[in-house]
Amino acid sequence: MIAGNLALATAAAFAGAASYISFVEQPARLRLSHGAMLSEWQPAYKRGTAMQAPLAILGFILGLVSWWQTGVAAWLVGSVLMVSNWPYTFLVLMPVNKRLMTTDVASASAETGDLVGRWGDLHAGRTALGVAAVISFLVALAITG
Repeated sequence: MIAGNLALATAAAFAGAASYISFVEQPARLRLSHGAMLSEWQPAYKRGTAMQAPLAILGFILGLVSWWQTGVAAWLVGSVLMVSNWPYTFLVLMPVNKRLMTTDVASASAETGDLVGRWGDLHAGRTALGVAAVISFLVALAITG
């Protein structure tokens, strides 16, 4: 079951990256001055998006293939969890992302710091979706054998 193993690996990479952001990068970022915080967040966001967006789609596709091959519903559940990162990002995170991306570093203020903090709280949802997908794929592999 190559597709299933790859789906799990992809979900684990996504969840690992999201966890790193939530538990390491974001807390460190919040200790910076407002300008430095924003200066770090803007390029980190662009690079994170370039890495995590394809992982979410790839995990979705591989999970669907595994579900199609086996009929085990846990593959479908994991796939839905992976692709859910896209609408979650567009509907929940995007308004905050846009405000932070259009804020000039020189004009960063306490409001900017609060917004970066809010972004981190919202990003935890992406972490949770990734971890839940990993768990679902692990269950699917256990069932599939």
